[in-house]
Amino acid sequence: MTGPADTLSLARTLDRCTVLGPGVRAVVWVQGCPLRCKGCVAAETLPFEGGTPVAVPELAAHLAALTDVEGVTLSGGEPFAQAEALAALLDAVRERRPGFSAMAYSGFRHEALRRGTPAQQALLDRLDLLVDGPYVATRHAPLRWRGSANQRLLALTDRYAALVAQIADEDDTSAGVEVSMGADGSFSWAGVPPVPGFRETLEARLEARGFVPRTDRTQKGRRTP
Repeated sequence: MTGPADTLSLARTLDRCTVLGPGVRAVVWVQGCPLRCKGCVAAETLPFEGGTPVAVPELAAHLAALTDVEGVTLSGGEPFAQAEALAALLDAVRERRPGFSAMAYSGFRHEALRRGTPAQQALLDRLDLLVDGPYVATRHAPLRWRGSANQRLLALTDRYAALVAQIADEDDTSAGVEVSMGADGSFSWAGVPPVPGFRETLEARLEARGFVPRTDRTQKGRRTP
């Protein structure tokens, strides 16, 4: 499940996002997941084949240069399947920007990751926030940054502890999704859908309007002539 510590296999990246964690964040989707959650909203990221190899120093330099974002959210795929390289990535970014925050999604429970490999424990130690647990379609719920009621939002440092407490007490509602359009007619979206079947419904409606959705790692669609 793991690759070289100096290379990541990526599904895609997004420089700025406001629906996958606090504030404005970059997002990194890794390629490959050992789990097969029914209803996974990013099924194209599950195979370990097909990702784009990216050198850790290259990606670290890119993230550090995004001065208008406060951190990165790691998703996928399963980030803890490439834990060693992601821990190295966070270290490299923080050499340039010590206050850069880190959040991750994992299909594994926090307790299991604490008993995991040294690399998994190292990545966990570098996170400020963790959303843990597999997506369970029968427990779908419109929660903040989570898709099903079994998933937890855990503050692993003090940085977002007050925010997590506030969300739990007052405002545990969906952050929604963001959709963007490119000049060439392509579109992409990011976020945790508040309703089940969001992706299937969106793609069916787009197809009916002349868009042909692509399910490769770019998660983009293109309008037909």
